[in-house]
Amino acid sequence: MIVGVVRCECILFSAHSLKEKRSVVQSILRKAVHGHNLSASEIAYQDAWQHTELAFACVGSARTAVEHELSRALSLVDFRTEIERVHTIYEWF
Repeated sequence: MIVGVVRCECILFSAHSLKEKRSVVQSILRKAVHGHNLSASEIAYQDAWQHTELAFACVGSARTAVEHELSRALSLVDFRTEIERVHTIYEWF
């Protein structure tokens, strides 16, 4: 069994309120977990308007399958124009 976790620190340049930030973050988190073997959460900077840290976790029998799911989740972040990923950390267990 392989457990993969990816944490990514992000900046939201266009967010002017927590409401705007949360709408972007919640949209990404919902799309990441919908129909996939993945857990997702905002793990830091919940009270900052333009800063967030997201975490995605996946459990699988093969590392390649877990990497694929985590990469798909990160592509959801990269696809959005209002959020920019600035720091990413992978962890394997």
